[in-house]
Amino acid sequence: MTDFSGIVPPVVTPLTKDGKLDKESYKRHLERMIAAGVDGLFVLGSSSEVAFLTDQMRREVLKTAVEIVGHRVPVLGGCIDTETMRVIEHAKEAKELGVDAIVATAPFYALGGLAEIERHFRLIHEAIDLPLFAYDIPVCVHVKLPVDLIIRLGKDGVLSGVKDSSGDDVSFRFLCQENRDCGHPLTLLTGHEVVVDGAYMSGADGCVPGLGNVDPEGYVRQWRAYQNGDWETVRKEQDYLARLMRITAVPSGIQGYGAGVGGFKTALQLLGVFNTNQVTEPVKALEGENVERVRTVLEQVGLLK
Repeated sequence: MTDFSGIVPPVVTPLTKDGKLDKESYKRHLERMIAAGVDGLFVLGSSSEVAFLTDQMRREVLKTAVEIVGHRVPVLGGCIDTETMRVIEHAKEAKELGVDAIVATAPFYALGGLAEIERHFRLIHEAIDLPLFAYDIPVCVHVKLPVDLIIRLGKDGVLSGVKDSSGDDVSFRFLCQENRDCGHPLTLLTGHEVVVDGAYMSGADGCVPGLGNVDPEGYVRQWRAYQNGDWETVRKEQDYLARLMRITAVPSGIQGYGAGVGGFKTALQLLGVFNTNQVTEPVKALEGENVERVRTVLEQVGLLK
């Protein structure tokens, strides 16, 4: 069984000016994170702009990532789509391309109830012989996965873990307690990158930080400090990372992906990792004063000299 704990950044997808995959930047980016000591990579999640990529582009992004990584760390492939059968199609292709696990949200177009959501995950598990992670992101799919449902699917062997991007730290703590009480059937990863220290105190098995694209070393240092019981370093690293996260808050007149993923891409371009800060249509890349605001944050935290 592959170990999926630790730091598993959701990989940002570098694009050329005309919206194609920038393979040069992608290799540089993946190699940088592996060299930093990450424990895995989550490709085709929200930070990858998966919802905006065509099926052909999804395949190219995932295939390229698997080839570059070359089994040095586990690759989790996002199989995110509106309904069950489409998710299963993506999952079959992801397995063919060589991923180590798949990640799926609840359905998010023809909204059903919890019974349909449970059946959704069970059908994916039956169709694909790979570890399955539930991606809990209610802001995008309009439903919060309940703790009892997640635990039941974990105990039944349907789910191997959870990527929790709900922002609900109370629910996450309850989930960690229940998981511990029933023998830890699930690997629990927080995607709430500004309060990872709190998630570790709750019992998280690792972190899937979008900000880890910009500074993977910071999250690796924090994880290793947590493993060593060095809580003072865990807190100090989180304070630093919280300041760095302001790259997503300083852009003016920009919302959603333009500020979040756009902030990450702009930082990566300023750091010399990406050739451009291009984002998928219809979102525009940050420019002018907004780029300078991101630069200022990088300089203030010492990441850019």
